[in-house]
Amino acid sequence: MNKLRQLWSDLQSSFWFAPFLIILASIVYAVVLIQTDYAGSGRWLAQWPRTFGVGAEGARDMLSTLAGSMMSVMGITFSMTLLALALVSGQYTSRILRNFMRSRVTQGTLGTFAGIFVYCLIVLHTIRTGDTPFVPRLAVFFAFILAFGGIAILIFFIHHIASSIQASSIIASVAQETNASIDRLFPEKREPGPDKAEGEENERLLPSPDERTWYAVPAEASGYIENVDNDAILRLARGGRTIVRMEHGIGAFVVQDTALASLALTYPPDRATIVALNGAYSIGRHRTVDQDPAFGIRQIVDMALKALSPGINDASTAVMCVDYLTAILARLACRQFTPSRRYEGDTLRVIAIVPTFEGLLVEAFDQIRDSAAGNVAIMARMLGAIDTIASLTVSPSHLRALDEQLRWIAELADRTLESTHDRARMETRLKHVREALEAEPALCQGQEQA
Repeated sequence: MNKLRQLWSDLQSSFWFAPFLIILASIVYAVVLIQTDYAGSGRWLAQWPRTFGVGAEGARDMLSTLAGSMMSVMGITFSMTLLALALVSGQYTSRILRNFMRSRVTQGTLGTFAGIFVYCLIVLHTIRTGDTPFVPRLAVFFAFILAFGGIAILIFFIHHIASSIQASSIIASVAQETNASIDRLFPEKREPGPDKAEGEENERLLPSPDERTWYAVPAEASGYIENVDNDAILRLARGGRTIVRMEHGIGAFVVQDTALASLALTYPPDRATIVALNGAYSIGRHRTVDQDPAFGIRQIVDMALKALSPGINDASTAVMCVDYLTAILARLACRQFTPSRRYEGDTLRVIAIVPTFEGLLVEAFDQIRDSAAGNVAIMARMLGAIDTIASLTVSPSHLRALDEQLRWIAELADRTLESTHDRARMETRLKHVREALEAEPALCQGQEQA
């Protein structure tokens, strides 16, 4: 099942799959309409000769013109798409190219023009003159309608390309995909009080798993871990009466024949167990956001770093990146994270490597902070982000992580700001955020009650 999910994801992000389906649909439509005309069902069109009364030569000329025009427009569309990909890769980061390739508008546009071209060729092939002339009036008229539809799609595609390459659209799209991943992975809202996962770990006084004999299960391929079937791993651990310890988390790069996971057994695992455990992992060439919200954060961070580089120096784009990172972390602040240890009753079954709020916070802010030396706008925006997130979280560990970020920003400002005015502004802002961290947050509870 996990392999099928990975295959479907790869097909969705390809330029050929959706156009191929549209071409098949065009072939089916052409055959159906031609057969309808051949059976005589389209004779009623002859009642309007000025509209549908095109002859064989006229139909051929029109279909030939439409087919040639669609090929030319399709070439222009491909050129515009590749130009947009090159521009986005150079201006922002190559990691977001996969998001552009998944665009339904781009795939649908390419498929539409290719489908109209194939449709016109099939209909053109059926037109006959001589003793038994045949002109599929209904199919020819439908080609005329498709031409108008193609013009409308071309205009919309140009608008789509112009809007999609804007920084705000790219960042918002990545943030939306990341938020959707967060909603799937962490659907439960966080309860007020101490960290739930920490409390459960403290309640279970079981033998340390380090005292067991661990056997490594080698990876069958090299690549990034895109998805993990946690239910399959739990079933495997239950069936083998063992413990599965993950050696790599989602988004990590694993090398073939190195440890993918380890099993607590009295004897080495058999081949069936190794194959079953590898089958629970989807390993591919790219990281994906499906089960890896850290990759979505990574993409936005890369865009911020590119914007803050001396060659581009685009502070506005970096500020937008910090704003959307704030929205993502604020969403995470009220969510219950999955515990790393998973039990069946009181029996430990899986030791997983799971994302944590503290790790995602570091992923979001550390590199941007290092690149924001002397940039008051970015440092002030990051302080605002800490203030916003602190108002949403009730976790002591979350607040400690935010306090660490605050101290590092204060140290950076003290070290890199030379203007007395900028120092005074930062001190005032730092004081306000410190007070917010010490205050009792209530927004998260209010959201849960609502």
